[in-house]
Amino acid sequence: MMSDALADRILQKRIRLDALRPFKSSALGKLKERFELEWTYHSNAIEGNTLTLRETQLVLQEGITIGGKSLREHLEVTNHKAAIDFVRSLLGKKTVLESDILEIHALVLDRILPQDAGFYRHERVRITGSDYSPPSPEKVSALMTAFAEWLKSEPSKHLAAVEFSGLAHFRLVDIHPFIDGNGRTARLLMNLFLMRAGFPPAVILKSDRLRYYVALDQAHKGQVDPFVELVGRAVERSLDLYLEVLEKPGRTTDLISLSNAAKQTPYSQEYLSLLARKGRLHAVKRNRTWMTTQKDVDEYLSSLKKANR
Repeated sequence: MMSDALADRILQKRIRLDALRPFKSSALGKLKERFELEWTYHSNAIEGNTLTLRETQLVLQEGITIGGKSLREHLEVTNHKAAIDFVRSLLGKKTVLESDILEIHALVLDRILPQDAGFYRHERVRITGSDYSPPSPEKVSALMTAFAEWLKSEPSKHLAAVEFSGLAHFRLVDIHPFIDGNGRTARLLMNLFLMRAGFPPAVILKSDRLRYYVALDQAHKGQVDPFVELVGRAVERSLDLYLEVLEKPGRTTDLISLSNAAKQTPYSQEYLSLLARKGRLHAVKRNRTWMTTQKDVDEYLSSLKKANR
């Protein structure tokens, strides 16, 4: 389902990450805090929450109320953190049950829509901006029971686990079992299965919101590969962040700007940026700037030589 290039990069980076275990508790604590903040901010922002990353941090870590922002937006932050804590409590559980999904949703909508929190919808819904029509409400319960049964097929192998997590996300959204909070619940469920397989949580960025919704629409029409690819790239980004913190400096890990990378190639910075956006050159964004490594540049140039033989 993922492209061979992406699958290979994820596998190699997972091997590098596993070689660093056990992680230093101090570094792991900082990474956990960073990911909980990013995960909460971006997941809420995708759904329309207007709190900035810094404001989300103040609400999440300092308990500060942000002037001019609604109570709901504050609750979306604290609720999401409670849902993350619950997800972490499920990491050692043998099987993820339907009741666990309902509890995740209950925490997401706690005090926001208390009458709907943790309960399946009883009315038809439309997804804004999409022509997909979710199943009628009378079918939801049976579909969720079948979905929970499918979750028991959870794989343990690395690449299969990434693809499974993406499919779990999509299948939940495809059923759209709740009146609200489906996206947040699906992303929490996705990361539950990633973490159970030893991966860091993956964050779908606010800047990728349009790409995310387009990929979901394609999946609703039967083309799931683009969505799984998008999830895979989010997984790779998280692996990069972990390796950046945990690995010793070197050509494999040191990030360089595309302007510096262009000096090592016959291509312009603009062309490398296009390659990065298309996923042909592995790169990550830091403060809206594409960054790569010398190793990734070398591997891209090497792949061109092999293709031209």
